[in-house]
Amino acid sequence: MPSMKKVLLLVAAAVLACVLWYRYALAPVNARGPYRQTVTIAGGSTTKGIAALLRDKRLIRSEFGFLLYVKRSGTDGVLQAGKFVLREAMSVPEIVSVLRTGKAEEMIVVVPEGYTLKDIEAVLMEKGLVGEGDLADCANRCDFGSFVFLPDPAGLAQRGGRLEGYLFPDTYFVSAEEFHPKFFLERMLGTFRRKVIEGEMAARAGGGRSLHEIVTMASLIEEEAVTDAERPVIAGILWKRLDDGRGLGVDATVRYITRNASGAITAADLNVNSPYNTRKFRGLPPGPIASPGLPSIRAALEPQESEYWYYLHDAAGVIHYAVTNEEHNLNRMRYLP
Repeated sequence: MPSMKKVLLLVAAAVLACVLWYRYALAPVNARGPYRQTVTIAGGSTTKGIAALLRDKRLIRSEFGFLLYVKRSGTDGVLQAGKFVLREAMSVPEIVSVLRTGKAEEMIVVVPEGYTLKDIEAVLMEKGLVGEGDLADCANRCDFGSFVFLPDPAGLAQRGGRLEGYLFPDTYFVSAEEFHPKFFLERMLGTFRRKVIEGEMAARAGGGRSLHEIVTMASLIEEEAVTDAERPVIAGILWKRLDDGRGLGVDATVRYITRNASGAITAADLNVNSPYNTRKFRGLPPGPIASPGLPSIRAALEPQESEYWYYLHDAAGVIHYAVTNEEHNLNRMRYLP
């Protein structure tokens, strides 16, 4: 029979092991990890189901440890349903606090490709992060001098100013309590610098074009193309027309300056006296008309050569190319209402 002293030592060792394991189970999966993800807790989810979901998402170390903490903290049955942004650097108590209060530590802001500064402001307004005009006002007044790649603002004040097109479309996680328009714009510009200048521009030659020319052309491609496969071909056509001194004739530039996003383009629209109107003036517009995504940036950098000079999309979004103006006019009669 083991002595009482040995029994006590074994018990103490077992208790210590349990305490250490419990601390380990509640610790963050990766205390310094930047990884975030959206977790949706469905209505009626059980605590056990939530634990399994968090384990599958690799946001907790142990389902049992999570369940034990919830039981001991008196939060069993009060975790709320909803969509939450959780980080692998969060401990179990921190995760439970977010799920208990129903208030996410961060909000998700999705900026799609092709959005303008005004569109981005609308997304932020919908989430209650800015008021009308706040983002545009900061874009014009705040100091972004550290982003030396931005163009000179002269001639760009008609719409989004010097930031238009350089606000990279992506998914951003923000804190409502700490949100400031300038900080958010700086994050978007920083993402542009990392993904476009240090990424795509560094990997591709770009034919000797300037950054501003590339981004401006990419914004036209973003608005004109329906599929990624079309983007390099459209890029080739537009660069060829530009280099040949022909007008680009891009309807999206007319829509941009008239703020007519989807309605029929009128004769008055086509006659707007603006350098953004590529149906009236030759050359690139003064600046981008939207925030292009990486596929459009790549297409502008590496256009696909073809025999085509014209293109149009039919009502179903199918593209039709043409070599001559006569062929293009026939496509208009065949495919446009």
